[in-house]
Amino acid sequence: MSFEIEAIVLSVKAMYAASSMAAKTPPTLESSTKLDLDHSPITPGVRLALFYATTFFVIGVYMPFWPAWLSGKGLGPTEIGILLSITTWTRVIASPLVAQATDRLGRRKPFLVGLALMTLCTFWLYTQAGNFVTFAIVAFLLGCSFSPMIPLAETTTLTITKDRGLDYGRIRLWGSVTFIAASWGGGLWLAGRSDDAVIPLILVGCVSIVCSCFLLPDVRISKPTNTKAPIRRLLTSPIFILFLASAGLIQGSHAAFYGFSTIHWQAAGLSESKIGLLWAVGVAAEVLLFAFSGAVLRRTGIVGLLLIGASAATVRWTATCFVTDFMGLALTQVLHALTFGATHLASLNFIQRAAPAGSTATAQALYSALGLGVASAVMLTIAGKLYADYQGIVFLVMAIAAITGGLCALALRKYWSGAQLGVE
Repeated sequence: MSFEIEAIVLSVKAMYAASSMAAKTPPTLESSTKLDLDHSPITPGVRLALFYATTFFVIGVYMPFWPAWLSGKGLGPTEIGILLSITTWTRVIASPLVAQATDRLGRRKPFLVGLALMTLCTFWLYTQAGNFVTFAIVAFLLGCSFSPMIPLAETTTLTITKDRGLDYGRIRLWGSVTFIAASWGGGLWLAGRSDDAVIPLILVGCVSIVCSCFLLPDVRISKPTNTKAPIRRLLTSPIFILFLASAGLIQGSHAAFYGFSTIHWQAAGLSESKIGLLWAVGVAAEVLLFAFSGAVLRRTGIVGLLLIGASAATVRWTATCFVTDFMGLALTQVLHALTFGATHLASLNFIQRAAPAGSTATAQALYSALGLGVASAVMLTIAGKLYADYQGIVFLVMAIAAITGGLCALALRKYWSGAQLGVE
């Protein structure tokens, strides 16, 4: 075990050093943007990194271990799939509406602070829920609070890195580092303890998110002069819809993994510590990809990354259906760098290049809500029923979704010239 710890630490250090050489690809700073840094002695980069670190700590505990906690409360796979999909479906509506409000009002920090406080309250309410109906209500509130924070933070970070000449990768890196620590450390913490031991980890993480949001720089932008709502402008673009379909199907193919991999691996006899390490391996591979993202993007292009993500997802989910030993699963987890990482990298760069001026926050939120939301919600609902009836066969269905996303990427390559939407 000490060798495994040293290996991950060394890989993180190597990735951190390499990230300083990665190409910077933030979007063009919006006109009439004002950065209010509050004269804090803490640099903007550190304040942003703290947000990512605290937020992804919670995600690193929530994603691997929350389905198991729900299972410990007497919920079956179908019910768990429904609860997770409620949260996902809610963000489909909540994230774009919150982002459009920030684009129109020109403020982001107040929204982030409010959402963080609401997230803390929502996770506490989970501990008070006693039946499926109350769990469903709290799952809805979680979709309204936790989900919209990431896209808002991403647009804030990209704006500040452009204005201050900072490296986005070196800031975003700390989110992945804490995800690794939380998923692996969470597994070690939960080993030999009851499922309820996950609750203090979640609540402490939520308190730290609230504190980090109060420290965030305040980005203020002028209200858009275009009278057409940003959401409508984007959703009437066939190219943007095609992008969402491609990214959404590839990212949505992770639904069975997010919802049921921990339960599936527990049934195969893997311990919580090994399961946490498997999650950490996947994110560590993703971090290494982002460290060299500039070179990778120049070589493959945006659509090329989508195709790589689709191909890797097809291989990964097919293998996950049949492999249950630790070493075999660790090898499939390395593909997370391509299935999620490459697809997410392609999506961020598509938004930076294609979103109309004044619509970046809305475009990012639509990707989060539709690209990461609708497909995931549908697939989570399907996955819950399929896993209850057929267990590991559900991953073959995820492979089919990834193939379909790859076909949409091929269509995007044919019809998108690479220009900003509305300028082609």
